[in-house]
This record gives sequence, structure tokens and C-alpha cells, in this order.
Amino acid sequence: MPPHRKLVCPSYPSKIRNKNVSKLERPFASDQIKQRHGMNGDVLDYIEGCAVIQRLNECFDAEWIFEIQEHHVYDDEVVVLGKLTAQGVAKSQFGKSRITRGKKDNAIISLGDDLKAAATDCLKKCATLFGVGLHLYFDAPQIGASLNGHTNGNGNSPAAHGHADAKGPEVNGLPAGRLTAKQLSAIFALAKVRGWSNKQVRDFSQEMFAKLPDFLNKKEASAVIQHLQGGHDA
Repeated sequence: MPPHRKLVCPSYPSKIRNKNVSKLERPFASDQIKQRHGMNGDVLDYIEGCAVIQRLNECFDAEWIFEIQEHHVYDDEVVVLGKLTAQGVAKSQFGKSRITRGKKDNAIISLGDDLKAAATDCLKKCATLFGVGLHLYFDAPQIGASLNGHTNGNGNSPAAHGHADAKGPEVNGLPAGRLTAKQLSAIFALAKVRGWSNKQVRDFSQEMFAKLPDFLNKKEASAVIQHLQGGHDA
């Protein structure tokens, strides 16, 4: 009878993994950090998609895969669910983009471009879960912080320190019970009706559940939606 053999899944040497972590989390140069105005007038830092792709190529020798698993088109925005896989590890996140319309007739200009923008936003968010661009969020609001507190982050790539990897079992890299794309869209749509800025939504979610909206589970998302439907102020 042949001797029993233990099957061992291949893995990367720890030195390579540690080296990649350092590369992934390495702060971007100041000339790579762009700025834009948020909905409530605050200035937000962000990294362009091409810089994120360059960082992923550098760290994984271009051996990574990004897939769009779902996409949804709503009245004012498009939402996609994507998955980034590298070295056998998969991370999933949502991405979104406002639908661009003509000023005269309010007609949609290019839904394809809007979906591409949402896909880029999604890729950046997935990359954040690997550590890319985390330094932009070190000044994010702490748990229980005032809703009027300052935050230094990119509204297109939300990720708070300490919450990038949600706890619990994962399915295809997505924590089980994570809110749906429809719930995420509903939260921001209802908040807009109430006159809330995206920053206020993120701060409220942080204060209520110690998580950014993207990391809420379905039950928590439902609670936020019910709060917004009830007409409460931020």
C-alpha cells in the first residue's frame, strides 16, 4: 500500500507575499494624487485608474484578473459588482458612476462610458482591499466621530482603515450577507432626496455601524434605508 501523502496547495513564499504587501500599500507620489470637489464643496483626494492598474501590474507582474459580475442601471447612476483576483486571492466590491446627460434635452450621452467609469471605480475599490491607496484614508472619521468632522478620502473609492476586510465567511471574495447593489444605490438615492451629501452618508454609516456603506450587510443596509425613508436628518 503506497504511503499516505498530504496534499498541499501551492503558495507564494512569505518573503514574496510580504514584499507585495509593502509594494501595494506604498504611498503614491504627490503628483499621482489628484483632487476634485465633493458634492458638499469639500476637496477630495483620489488616485486615477491608470495609476492603480500600474501598481497592480508592478506588484503582480500583470498576472491579475478583474471581472464585472453584475451591473445595474438606475435613473441617475449605474452600479457594478466586480471581483479582482491576484495570487489566488479574490476581493469583491461595488463601483458606481452618475449617468451623464445632455444639458439641453437631458438625454443620456453615453451609457457605455458611464459603465466604464463605474467599472474603473469598482477596480479601484477592489484594489483598496489589497492595500492600494490606503494611505489616503488614514485621516478618515473615527468611530463615533461628528458628522461634521473632516475626512480626507476619495468618494469614488471609499475604504476606511480597519474595515477593508469585512469579517465572516466569504463567497467568491464577497463577505456572506453583504448588501446588494440595489440596496447601496437606494441608500445614496434616498440620501440625495433628503439633501444629504455622500460624505454625510459615509459618516452616518460609520457612526451607526462603524463601517462605510459598501461594507454593510443586508440587515444593516435595510436599517439605513428605513432611517432615510423615515425622513430623519443627518
